[in-house]
Amino acid sequence: MSVVGARLTSAPVPGEPGPGKQEGAPRDSHACTIQARPHGQNVAVRRATPYDAIAELYDPWSVSVTEDVGFYLEEARRAGGPVVELGVGTGRIAVPIAADGIRVIGIDSSRGMLEVCARRATLAGVELDLRLGDLLAPAVEERVPLVICPFRSYLHLHTSAERARALTAAHALLTRGGRLAFDVFAPALDDVEETHDRWLEREPGIWERAIWDTRARTLTLTVRGETGEATMALAWIEPDEWRALLEGAGFEVEACYGWFDRSPYAGGEDTVWIARRAR
Repeated sequence: MSVVGARLTSAPVPGEPGPGKQEGAPRDSHACTIQARPHGQNVAVRRATPYDAIAELYDPWSVSVTEDVGFYLEEARRAGGPVVELGVGTGRIAVPIAADGIRVIGIDSSRGMLEVCARRATLAGVELDLRLGDLLAPAVEERVPLVICPFRSYLHLHTSAERARALTAAHALLTRGGRLAFDVFAPALDDVEETHDRWLEREPGIWERAIWDTRARTLTLTVRGETGEATMALAWIEPDEWRALLEGAGFEVEACYGWFDRSPYAGGEDTVWIARRAR
């Protein structure tokens, strides 16, 4: 998803094809299959999502976003795996974790994104367990020591009831003492004013427009490029609301950082959470 107003960096990503890594040439013939498993209310046949329309555009759109990869890789190493990634997308986080020898179960509601993810994993010579599912009903029967939900994916939830249900679903995937790691944001007023209803070129040839509603706390984001266009609706809440929801879902908050360098949260747009299953 988008990182409107976020700090961006550009750096090599472990496990990714690139200079000196035989770009475009798979090291092995690993196969990534995309499964559609019923699980609770989850169903195998799903409607198209906005991300299907920009699946091929997503990687060039988010190419500059690397600052969170090391953080989630460290958490995966700490847990030891397997790891469930909710909103796996095209594998921006999952592939580096799998390249480190840790099993990843990747969940996404967009088949188009999962297909791109499978190709990316093959290029990197790693295997991923990819499944159609969503934040409210992940297609996972296993219990794992770590669930991650990177790149602000929980902003796709619009109500407190949906957020509580999603956090409860993540809680159910964890072993006792297991952890949930995710990041979200609440925009600063200056960011809203600078970007509202303006077409901005995020990457060469890729444009985005943000329509902010600060009263409703929603963002309608349109992304446009040569290979596709999509509009998605996002919603934010404040950090104290996230903390209350986590505690209500049976989590104990271990850390709330202000950025992926693990600096303590001291106000600002971004929050990075680590919460432990307490019961």
